[in-house]
Amino acid sequence: MLDVLIVGAGPVGLHLGALLLQDGLKVRILERRAAPSTHSRAIGIHPPGLAALGEAGIAAGVSREGVHITRGVARSAGKAVTGLRFEGIGNGHPFILALPQARTEALLAARVAELDPGALLRGLSVTALHDAGTQVSLTASPHAGEGHGPNGSNSAGHGRDSQTLTARLVVGADGARSTIRRELGIATRGRNYPDTYLMGDFPDTGTDGPTAVLYLETGGIVESFPLPGRLRRWVVHTDRLLTGASAADLAGLIRDRTGTAVPAEQNSMLSAFGVRTRLATRMVQGRAVLIGDAAHEISPIGGQGMNLGWLDACALAPIIVAALRGEATGLRLERFEQSRMAAANRASTQAWLNMVLGRPQSASFLARRHQLVRGVFRAQWTRDVVARRFSMQ
Repeated sequence: MLDVLIVGAGPVGLHLGALLLQDGLKVRILERRAAPSTHSRAIGIHPPGLAALGEAGIAAGVSREGVHITRGVARSAGKAVTGLRFEGIGNGHPFILALPQARTEALLAARVAELDPGALLRGLSVTALHDAGTQVSLTASPHAGEGHGPNGSNSAGHGRDSQTLTARLVVGADGARSTIRRELGIATRGRNYPDTYLMGDFPDTGTDGPTAVLYLETGGIVESFPLPGRLRRWVVHTDRLLTGASAADLAGLIRDRTGTAVPAEQNSMLSAFGVRTRLATRMVQGRAVLIGDAAHEISPIGGQGMNLGWLDACALAPIIVAALRGEATGLRLERFEQSRMAAANRASTQAWLNMVLGRPQSASFLARRHQLVRGVFRAQWTRDVVARRFSMQ
């Protein structure tokens, strides 16, 4: 009998696993992928997220490897509109950290392995869930196309096609298409947005260094963020989903809107994506809990999603520990669900606002908006409020 089964070994599932293992619980983390993903859509770690990683013992390593963004600037038509500084407003971390998600996951996986080398089980897909009231059972099978573990053995149970694992609690951290949410029959509400984006990583040939830059242009926003290894992440608002776009296409959009030339032939990541919001109608049901994207999928514009999942894990971990030690936690779980769903709603609203501000606008409208922004941002307290908002504080 396990204490907790966590489904999903992304950054949120691994983070919760580390928190629970530190408290001495018997935990298994099931992941359908046989190997870690090398794709890094998420790169931003906000001060509350870094504090959450500190609770899992990896903040120092993450901070050492990432780029510390202490300043952001907005430009339009080659001129500065306004700027923000994150120094002096953080909770011990006065910056936004930029580190590719794949590297953050690797550091979390190493921490989990340090605490329990057998905790992470790869190549397993959950096919059924049964909540018996006193325990929860999951049926798991080798994931199609990934049926063998890293040592060549069948990772789903010593030659059997499937296996059943039983625990006192189950946590679904298995992403926006959560199997656990589906098995629990929990509905979602949300909407699809018309906004689409094309993003990619290129060598940083400019002079902005550790500064994040937003280009507010008539054709739509262009975002530019520093990454380790002298790279920059570029995100461009597009008028349609450009699934077949090339690195040269993205480089052309960047050049046309900002005047910046990026070396298309040295592109190291390229992705086109649309945006939607999905919020689960509940996060707690019986002996199962949803966290991260399984509970709340929000726009990646603003970089809140991964951080929101870590804050879910930090709020949930002590409740799980108390429950498994025999303490009454019904009210605490109810408050957890209420507070985390409220946080997801706030993040969703902020993400929507970020998207609206980045949509294509006429030159005259942008000029009026820039004038208004400059007036509002004259006061330091206003700049501090906005900086806190953008850094999830």
